Amino acid sequence: MTLVQPSPEMQIHIRKALNEDVDRRQSDLEHIKEWLLKQPHLPDTWDEDRLMTFLRGCKFSLEKTKRKLDMYFTMRTACPEFFSNRDITRPELQHVASLGQVPPLPGLTPDGKRIVVMRGKSKDFETPPLGDVAKLVLMIGDVRLAAEETGVAGDVYILDASVVSPIHFSKVSPSMAKKFLVCVQEAYPVKLKEVHVVNVSPLVDKIVQFVKPFLKEKIKNRIHLHSTFESLHQMVPKDILPEEYGGTAGKIQDFHDAWMKKLEEYRPWFEYQENIKADESKRPGKPTNYDDLFGIDGSFRQLTID
Repeated sequence: MTLVQPSPEMQIHIRKALNEDVDRRQSDLEHIKEWLLKQPHLPDTWDEDRLMTFLRGCKFSLEKTKRKLDMYFTMRTACPEFFSNRDITRPELQHVASLGQVPPLPGLTPDGKRIVVMRGKSKDFETPPLGDVAKLVLMIGDVRLAAEETGVAGDVYILDASVVSPIHFSKVSPSMAKKFLVCVQEAYPVKLKEVHVVNVSPLVDKIVQFVKPFLKEKIKNRIHLHSTFESLHQMVPKDILPEEYGGTAGKIQDFHDAWMKKLEEYRPWFEYQENIKADESKRPGKPTNYDDLFGIDGSFRQLTID
């Protein structure tokens, strides 16, 4: 099993955290389905499990769920570099998958959060196109929309900076990075609770300090830098961490390989989803202005992940 689901006792805690009313959730789902039918520019129907994940990620606010879904399908149109040719067997995605490890971990924290690890394998590699990296990460995100069967209380990211170098960052396209950040924060039902950066260096600290001004205050307070695994263990239990971080859950590569296999199993779904996206020619009112959406003027939009 790729993801361990919450126990019945933990589900009670998660439902409270997500404002989920078991007596009302089906009617909320039906409301969203009926709303989709009335949107000429959006798909008429979509997977119920994924719609429920959007409701949970939006704490069952119907209006926020509608905005997220609209943006989700809009991004599929606006960012073909992220949402087209999503076949993990393609050489460029196989290459990205071989350079690092990006798995959500099987276990959950005691309060129902999911851990996601992002880790490069070696400093000695050419920086891959950020579009391909983003595509792989978002493919995993799309699988999780259904794989999180009863929802989780939020995400905790562990970012491993051990292979970070100035050369790698010098080759990252700021405009592409901005597109990815806008896509994740505006289109996916992500509840970012903690970010743990491990194997930090002076370079990493400078990067974090550069990014912080563009973050909301509550997100700034959720970023933690760790020079030792001991400090990480004070915040994330060892029994759900991989061996590489002093944990007992298993090896990161095994988790990564399991996810790559999962993505291969999803090839038919990704192929079918290729054309499930917003049709701007049918949007009521004005079509989406992508320049406004991504801030083409070069200024970062303030992050609004919650």
